[in-house]
Amino acid sequence: MPLLGPDDPLPHRPHRVLLAGTSGSGKTTTAARVAELLGAPHVEIDALFHGPGWVPRPGFVDDVHRFSAGPAWVTEWQYDQVLQHLAERADLLVHLDPPRRVVLRQVVRRTLERRLRRQELWNGNVEPPLRTFWTDPEHVVRWAWNTHPRTAARVQALRRDRPDLPVVRLRSRAEVRRWLRGPLARAAG
Repeated sequence: MPLLGPDDPLPHRPHRVLLAGTSGSGKTTTAARVAELLGAPHVEIDALFHGPGWVPRPGFVDDVHRFSAGPAWVTEWQYDQVLQHLAERADLLVHLDPPRRVVLRQVVRRTLERRLRRQELWNGNVEPPLRTFWTDPEHVVRWAWNTHPRTAARVQALRRDRPDLPVVRLRSRAEVRRWLRGPLARAAG
């Protein structure tokens, strides 16, 4: 199946959708919009993964297997333990692939807003103090910068492994909006 763009029609109405992209690319926001259009549940995978104190939850993999056995869902494609399983169950992958500079701007803005507002994220967690950018090698801003190219490579590998899986590549917020209003809305009926 060829790589689809923001204006290409979808081959079918999707039911199990993955959103791929690095931190700050807009996965969770877009996943919520996709789920709303499709009338499918959005399962925020970060909420399943992160327990209190940012400790991974022991039931994470079981929870992912449980929701992904359902007929319809939308979630973010991340966490090595479940990547393959989710890829096998999905019937559409949306690759959010904005340029690295855009991702960096978005993740910095999001991180600052969350920290300054002390916004609770998942299971009581909040963004760590801003100084941790300098002390934590896996700080979300550093993570987004360092892992940006990995997502494209992961998507390419999936396209080789699952040539039947439709993959939509969107490079900007404008393309996301066009795709949501156009091809996805038409496929959702």
